[in-house]
Amino acid sequence: MQYDELEKLLLSLNDATLTFPFDDITPVFKVGKKMFALVSIDKDPLAINLKCNPDDALILRSQFEAIRPGYHMTKDHWNTVILDDSVEKNMLIKLIEDSYVLVVKTMSKKEQKRLGV
Repeated sequence: MQYDELEKLLLSLNDATLTFPFDDITPVFKVGKKMFALVSIDKDPLAINLKCNPDDALILRSQFEAIRPGYHMTKDHWNTVILDDSVEKNMLIKLIEDSYVLVVKTMSKKEQKRLGV
């Protein structure tokens, strides 16, 4: 997957925003003030960090070589997905949506309702 397609997918989520809080080459996608995805665009292939339920994270890492503990993140709650096409697009979309929902669920009930989660 190319970065442009990935960015479009991430920004299609309700209220998702693109920021660059760390540097000019690390896109961070947030909902509200909370990060749900971080993309390493300087890697070839691209890599994306996504929040994940800790139990699911372990299972995914055992099933997919391209899913690893989150690089520079809390390893229990974040995975890094290498976008080498070994993880099918539908699975990647699910992982992105799961990350988004996990972050939204930490928000107030009012915000969750507004965001449709």
